[in-house]
Amino acid sequence: MVHPHSEYSTGMLLSVIILSFVVASSLNVYPLSTNVASLRPLLMIMVLIFWVLFQPRYVGVFTAFTIGLIADLMIDTRMGQQAFAAVMATVAIKMMGLHTKPLNAITSWFVATLGLLVFQLSLWLLQLITQNIFSAQSGLPLLISIVSWPLVLLVLHRFTLSDTR
Repeated sequence: MVHPHSEYSTGMLLSVIILSFVVASSLNVYPLSTNVASLRPLLMIMVLIFWVLFQPRYVGVFTAFTIGLIADLMIDTRMGQQAFAAVMATVAIKMMGLHTKPLNAITSWFVATLGLLVFQLSLWLLQLITQNIFSAQSGLPLLISIVSWPLVLLVLHRFTLSDTR
């Protein structure tokens, strides 16, 4: 079911959700110079967090696991690490969602920030345990993701609620 105030049908909404993940994954692997690539935000996770917040009926733990596996394959991390971290972030957001309704821009930014932190901390912990690797350099994309969250909100929010225009 689409949000009661949404002007989009279920089929259209699911198409937009899938398209947003395709665009985010394309931007995630788009070739950039080494310096610029180190500043790339966590786009797939940001889009996942957006849909978990604003369309929880369609995007949940299974979607998070699937998107995480796709990210594992695209980014060439050990299979399951990003999937586990994405599921952890989704569960944290869903738990917070019980206490943070209704969502406005500031509240969603706060919840998204916590989701991004849970994702990155889970990924760091997994990499430290399984590979004995800790890359503090991945903290910069985390900060850029937190700062750029309003852009994701601005671009995708039009597909959730029509009464906020």
